[in-house]
Amino acid sequence: MLSEVAASRFVTPLREGGSMPALVEADDLGLYVLKFRGAGQGHKTLTAEVVCGELARRLGLRMPRLVVVDLDPALGLGEPDREVQDLLRASGGLNLGMEFLSGAVGFDPLAFEVTPEEAGRIVWFDALVNNVDRSWRNPNLLTHRGELWLIDNGATMIWHHNWPAADASAARPYDAADHALARFSPDVAAAAAALAPLVTEELLAEVTARIPESWLAGEPGFDSPDALRHAYARPLLARAAAIHDRIEGLT
Repeated sequence: MLSEVAASRFVTPLREGGSMPALVEADDLGLYVLKFRGAGQGHKTLTAEVVCGELARRLGLRMPRLVVVDLDPALGLGEPDREVQDLLRASGGLNLGMEFLSGAVGFDPLAFEVTPEEAGRIVWFDALVNNVDRSWRNPNLLTHRGELWLIDNGATMIWHHNWPAADASAARPYDAADHALARFSPDVAAAAAALAPLVTEELLAEVTARIPESWLAGEPGFDSPDALRHAYARPLLARAAAIHDRIEGLT
């Protein structure tokens, strides 16, 4: 599992996106962007964050460190916003934390340059996990100390919302026409040659082992958390081999 910390101070809500994350301090003195399991998207969004975030890091892409954050709902009782208090009450226990990158700014595709090589690696990765939320309208990328970092991988692997149709869903092409990095002539072929061989059963087993067991328990159609971990890995392994030939919308 991911490293576990305990939230020690509720700093502020971050009123961005549909899940309304928050900035918290933990008992390791680190600052983390907290994604609540009590948010509307539920624990599946957090599971997607873990699988895709940990996979991205192992493929050499920049991704803030992820931790599991044990949250006491009483931590935010002083927060005046009733919606935030409701979210805290619904999220006691294990949530997801993403290391806060101090000084980072949101990526603007009109203000920053990206090499075709780096653009290709990110587009290929987003195609692999079917990220539908990396458009020029909402890049979900940060620039930190001159480097590009991936964040917010919750809107990925949409097949895990309907497991009976997962294999068919995972076989679909990826539309990159609106991708935030489409204008940088992504070298997808080079990315596939470098990254696809790294996506092995062993790597995916390592990545899916990081998912907290409590987020996997009780999923209909699966008799154990390990069976569900395997279900997460199977489409990614199949998709890695050929997704570069099914990326649409790039010129």
